[in-house]
Amino acid sequence: MELYGYPLKAKFNQPRPPPPKVLPATSSGAAGYKNRIPYHPESVSMPWMPNSYYKAAALNPTLSPLSESFPGLPPTKIVPFISERPNGVFTRHTLDDWHRSNMTNYKESETTRHNAERLRADLTRTIKDVYQQAKRTQGESTKNLGERINDIEYWKSELCIELDAMIRETNSLMDMQKRLERALADTEGPFQVAHKCLLNREKRMGIDLVNDDVEKQLVTEIKIIRSCRERLQQCLDTVNAQIMCNKEARQELEKDLADKQLGHHIDSKCYQLKNTSRGIHFFKGVERIDATVSVPETWARFTDNNIFRSQSARAASAKLRASTESLLMGTADEMWRQFSKVNDAFTSRITEIANAKSKIQTHLAKTRQEIFQLETKIQVIQKTIRDKEVQLKVAQTRLDERTRRPNVELCRDAAQIRLVQEVNEINETLRNLHQCLRASEDMLQMLVRSKGVLEHDLVVKNNSLFIDQERCMGMRKSYPSTVQILGYV
Repeated sequence: MELYGYPLKAKFNQPRPPPPKVLPATSSGAAGYKNRIPYHPESVSMPWMPNSYYKAAALNPTLSPLSESFPGLPPTKIVPFISERPNGVFTRHTLDDWHRSNMTNYKESETTRHNAERLRADLTRTIKDVYQQAKRTQGESTKNLGERINDIEYWKSELCIELDAMIRETNSLMDMQKRLERALADTEGPFQVAHKCLLNREKRMGIDLVNDDVEKQLVTEIKIIRSCRERLQQCLDTVNAQIMCNKEARQELEKDLADKQLGHHIDSKCYQLKNTSRGIHFFKGVERIDATVSVPETWARFTDNNIFRSQSARAASAKLRASTESLLMGTADEMWRQFSKVNDAFTSRITEIANAKSKIQTHLAKTRQEIFQLETKIQVIQKTIRDKEVQLKVAQTRLDERTRRPNVELCRDAAQIRLVQEVNEINETLRNLHQCLRASEDMLQMLVRSKGVLEHDLVVKNNSLFIDQERCMGMRKSYPSTVQILGYV
């Protein structure tokens, strides 16, 4: 029987040659020994699998039964093998061969172990070098990432400072814009008032239709207001254009800052990644992808240009705010002086209005107060009617439910009598309340007509006798103050 992984048995047809006196060379002995090891050509291209060798080497040699060498014959009929040599000795190798084989095996084992030790030492140095190089390379990458993060933080802080300043400046300019808009809108009222005063004074009759000082001052006021409105509108257009410029600069800063924040987040995440971190994977070929669009010089120059643009816009905005403030002050003072002159001229023309107007206004106020009280009372009556209707619903629902009593239970008891009385009483009360409501509404209509008569009488009296006081001066009382013209409110 031949065992896998062990030297084959030698069979000689001729006498064995005498053994040499000198042992064969180690290389030849190793080569001869290697020929006795099972050879697997496919193992060269396959990964190292020590189990394959150890499984083959771990086989224990066993002797097969004698019957297996002679199949088909029972053990009792097998002829025992008798050696032709004397003394019945089965000789296959000499003792020198045995020693040489052992020495060859020892040297081969020693050589293999020496090579393995050298290989292990080389592998240890290689692994150590690999770890040191990887640590050094990763450390340099981490250092570069840290420096990049510091650069991003620096420009982020610069962008934040400039963005805050730009936001404050834009808000201030927008406040100035609102003041300009309010001032421009407030000039519309005085212009309409002056124009209407001229139209109202045309309704004067007889000798009162004179070209007096009031007429001249009103014409001058219209010219001044028109000039102020034109200057304010031009300034407002300039402010709107500057606000758009500020917003564009602010958008560039915000976009740059958002990109910086996202880049800072990504680089911080990369800076904190370690070999033991979660979420690390292989990305084959990612090092060949170059998606960069800038270099550090152009990257820093881009942010610096954004900051410089914002600073220029802020300087122009601050200068424009100063000129706008001066314009508001000048136009407000000019319009207010002319307004005072017109009022003084009107005051000198007013003489008689107190008694008749006071009486009409007194009666009108009393009528309005009575209308208010009567409307309140009508609301109370309407609420009382709604409450009584709910009570009537309850009583009628009770009567309706009691009609469903069976047989002799349909008794005209005290409860039934009282429910009927309650329904009649509520109906009577509702009729009275509706009568009161109609009377109150009629009275309210009379009061409203009376109020209309008083108001019409007041208008008629003021049309001819008090046109300057009631119409012209009444409109001029709503003229905005200096604070309103400057846009502070």
